[in-house]
Amino acid sequence: MTRIRRALLSAHDKSGLVEFARGLAALGAEILSTGGTAKLLRESGLAVRDVSEVTGFPELLDGRVKTLHPTIHGGILARRDLPEHMAALERHGIAPIDLVAVALYPFERTVARPGVARTEAIEQIDVGGPALIRAAAKNAASVAVVTDPAQYPAVLAELRSSGGSLSAATRERLAHDAFRRTAQYDAAIAAYLRDPDALPARAAAEPDAWPLRLALEADRVQELRYGENPHQSAALYRVRGGPAVGLSALKQLHGPDPSYNNLLDFSAALGLLLEFDEPAAVVVKHASPCGAGLGSTVGDALRRAKASDPVSIYGGVVGVNRLLDLDVVKELGGIFVEVLFAPAWEPAALDEVRRTKKKVRAFELPCDRAALGPGLVEYRTVLGGLLAQSADLADLDEARLAVVSRRPPTAAERQALRFAWRVVKHAKSNAIVLATPDQLIGVGAGQTNRLDSARIAVMRARELGLETAGTVCASDAFFPFRDGLDVVARAGATAVIQPGGSVRDPEVIAAADEHGIALVTTGLRHFRH
Repeated sequence: MTRIRRALLSAHDKSGLVEFARGLAALGAEILSTGGTAKLLRESGLAVRDVSEVTGFPELLDGRVKTLHPTIHGGILARRDLPEHMAALERHGIAPIDLVAVALYPFERTVARPGVARTEAIEQIDVGGPALIRAAAKNAASVAVVTDPAQYPAVLAELRSSGGSLSAATRERLAHDAFRRTAQYDAAIAAYLRDPDALPARAAAEPDAWPLRLALEADRVQELRYGENPHQSAALYRVRGGPAVGLSALKQLHGPDPSYNNLLDFSAALGLLLEFDEPAAVVVKHASPCGAGLGSTVGDALRRAKASDPVSIYGGVVGVNRLLDLDVVKELGGIFVEVLFAPAWEPAALDEVRRTKKKVRAFELPCDRAALGPGLVEYRTVLGGLLAQSADLADLDEARLAVVSRRPPTAAERQALRFAWRVVKHAKSNAIVLATPDQLIGVGAGQTNRLDSARIAVMRARELGLETAGTVCASDAFFPFRDGLDVVARAGATAVIQPGGSVRDPEVIAAADEHGIALVTTGLRHFRH
């Protein structure tokens, strides 16, 4: 545990900052700050020490240089377990800094405004903020880094419950979020500098982020055999200027040309597969998950994914996120699948598919979520128009999770909930998923009410001989009534994850407590229409 004795706060977005600073001060932490942040905190009655007082230098160059100083970065980067580091701090009169909270300049929001001047955009490139974040995240063994106001409540709650300390697990999680934030920030800057007028650089989800006039150019990748039905013609296009990711980067190795429906299912399967860093296998049918598994190898993962629904895998799309080897091909023996894909193929595995599965379409394409970038845009047509939205790349934010039931989830349940949440994100709304830590057990999706989805998830699992007792449940949106939760609880689910936010949340929480199950809310919804 690291005791927070000294905190540096520098936030452009000052939402919740005063309450956060008050909480730190109440726990005995000294507050350091800069510019407008320090002014706001003082006006709110808090004792604040200016960074310029600590460094002995005033803010320079219209605020471009504030915290870039050895006194600050030395206090953040010093390893507390090395006597020579601590001696160096003492020799130079530097006090350690135990927590850094930075909300970066709003570069993404600035460049999302139509007609923004390049000079204004450049001034919104934060330099000192990312340096502070990276320094604190690098030294997560001793320093906590907070990069989003949404993290303040959870951090304060842990500090209060522990007497002013944060655990190593919390610091590591915050460091992970910090590096993800700086990566997103730098990617947005790079995208803007490459093409200031490109839509992906303007994909902040705000009302003024989208231009009044949208001009898209696309290059035809290939003509398709037909569209959704044989009487419809179709083609695959790559949007010009967009990233060469997803289906635009695929390489066909074997089999007939893909159909329109093949590619829709392929895209859905790839989206689900990109949720996982560990060896994973997924099965998608009619654009909805019917199998997903994790394992020590992709062969193990596929065995679990196939067991999720050994009926629906026939005619489905199967993907793995590691080298596709003979073990995977043997696991699919006697099973026809429309598409089989992976980031790379073992030559013997490809030879076996070519020999035994003449009609299977084999593809190679990158399965790297990081390659998608923060500015990916999705387009869908409607009668008489075109819809555009930023892609739903949001991962589960541990800092926003809230245990609202009396019983918290166990470590194994948390692992299973995370797996289930990643799968339910890719099922059609209303979506209910039952899962273990490494296997999809039941899916109910695409129904007009959540109760039917819950019933279907349980019914399908039991029809396939899968055990529902001891599973966990994920719901893509809140339970509007307790009845859906009652269904999965009676089936033996021991924990549930859902966004929360219903006016009947108290009823749902009471139901969880009656059944003795753990209920976790995410504050994040994943509708998929």
